[in-house]
Amino acid sequence: MKQRLQPFLPVLISGCLLLVLSFGYRAGFGLFLQPMSEARGWGRDVFSLALAIQNLAWGVFAIVAGGLADRFGNLKVLIGAVLLYALGMYGMAYATTEQAIISTAGLLVGAGVAGTSFGIVLPAVARAVPEEKRGWALGIATSAGSFGQFLVVPFMQLVVDQVGWFLALQYLGLSALMMALFILPLARYGGPAADSDAEAPPIPLGRVASNAFTVRSYVLLVIGFYVCGFHVAFITVHMPGYVVDLGYAASIGAWSISLIGLCNVFGSYYAGVLSGRVSMRKILAFIYLARAVVIAAFLYLPVSVPSILGFSALMGFLWLATVPPTSGLVAVFFGTRYMTFLYGIVFFSHQIGSFTGVWLGGWLYENTGSYDGIWWAGIALGVAAALLHWPIQEDDYSDRLAVSS
Repeated sequence: MKQRLQPFLPVLISGCLLLVLSFGYRAGFGLFLQPMSEARGWGRDVFSLALAIQNLAWGVFAIVAGGLADRFGNLKVLIGAVLLYALGMYGMAYATTEQAIISTAGLLVGAGVAGTSFGIVLPAVARAVPEEKRGWALGIATSAGSFGQFLVVPFMQLVVDQVGWFLALQYLGLSALMMALFILPLARYGGPAADSDAEAPPIPLGRVASNAFTVRSYVLLVIGFYVCGFHVAFITVHMPGYVVDLGYAASIGAWSISLIGLCNVFGSYYAGVLSGRVSMRKILAFIYLARAVVIAAFLYLPVSVPSILGFSALMGFLWLATVPPTSGLVAVFFGTRYMTFLYGIVFFSHQIGSFTGVWLGGWLYENTGSYDGIWWAGIALGVAAALLHWPIQEDDYSDRLAVSS
């Protein structure tokens, strides 16, 4: 057993450390909303729009990065993404206009996150790990992203407290270059050489995508992942304000988000473990239905600190627990040869949901004075996603990718 674990451990460890930093930095951008907005004379909607566009950019560039990694390998994609991430963070300090903050925090950082997060790391891990341990390894890697929130965000706040937001962004941008230390073990698990069918001529990516969309189960997976992004982004951005609206201190909102992250570490891990033992479509259907039930219970029960924290803990266990079975299903459908590209398409749907959740939550609140509409939309979408995932067939459709149109 020990000999079987040794070959993929460097890949798994490097991937986890890269995700800790990539997701850790990204989780801390909210620390700069208030001081930057005051210093630049912006309304908070300016910085919020930049982060919303970051979500869309992340989704778009995840497809591009995935296609490049599948065709040419991971190394150049990872190096380029680290440089863009660092440049985007460093450039935020000098952003004085709405266009500048969208270009740096939005587009550059979004591209950097796309090339240093799940879309690149999870397929590399899936290729490196034996199939029987794939779900476990994907759960470990997914959990690492949440763990970064606990390690990196407090450090970012400490830097801001010590030197102010302007210098903090510059120092943190330079420190983001440390992500390059963890990319070499991942480099060999991308592109044609990563797969046993490397001798086969590459299929044009346009045909790969169009043929993948002839698979009904893949289409259902793409649509369903939209709901995950909708839930996660809305709660992340608006939960603190919702808690204050309920009459509680802002610190309760902060504890809510922190508890979600903590419980997500365990939820993601166990979802990965179960993905190797239980039908992945059933896991996903359960997660989305459970989210709908938890949200409904939160709205119906009397509001209190225990109910807020209880909701946060339960949602945390369900938070990114969708990622291991979702990425695992892509591998089941089509193998790992084009997994980075095809998972990137699925993830783009997630990011459209993220943009919708953040924007629609704010729009409804401004126009109705309440978040009730968005909560009920979240319940309806959770039920719909559960129904969408149930008929998915966990079969191998890789032969369809090479079919001529």
